[in-house]
Amino acid sequence: MIEKTADRYNWRLPLYGVLGAVIVLFPIMIFGNGLGAVLIMLVAAAIVSLILLIVAIRKMRHQTLSVLAMLALYCAVSWLLFRVSHDVHTSGRWFVHSKIYKTQVLAQPASANGELKHVVWEWWGFAGSNTVDYLVFDPNDSLASAAKSHSPGKFSGLPCEVFRVRRLESHWYCVLFYTNSAWDHCD
Repeated sequence: MIEKTADRYNWRLPLYGVLGAVIVLFPIMIFGNGLGAVLIMLVAAAIVSLILLIVAIRKMRHQTLSVLAMLALYCAVSWLLFRVSHDVHTSGRWFVHSKIYKTQVLAQPASANGELKHVVWEWWGFAGSNTVDYLVFDPNDSLASAAKSHSPGKFSGLPCEVFRVRRLESHWYCVLFYTNSAWDHCD
């Protein structure tokens, strides 16, 4: 007698896809956009993709729906985590190191030309194209509307046009300059 096996849905396979996406994007959420984090992410992506591909090939005949759900969730969660990775990294870093950065910024003398107090928050780049994030102290919260609108532009107290302003807490902002622009020179 030949027993026919039912095509059962395996709930673990889609969860493996989600776990794989988290493993792949975890280095960028922790270490930022630096070259080292990107290289770690690429190696992790290659390994996780290879593992998921092997699992998919082995299970495809009997668990087609589970495999397709796994691959779809892997892609969707990877995209979502990539979109929020910079914000997660920034929020975590601010939570852990805000006291140190506040002390550094507030110790600076007031600027004669009306520029806001700031320090380099983070920078990354490759082959001479650098992108810089600044931590800015804005005592008047004049950057609040820029942070709410998420729109790029030239704002009072900042020397260059910026790509994005993100509010960390009252009076404290993360200001992302365009590539190859810095506080002391604008491109």
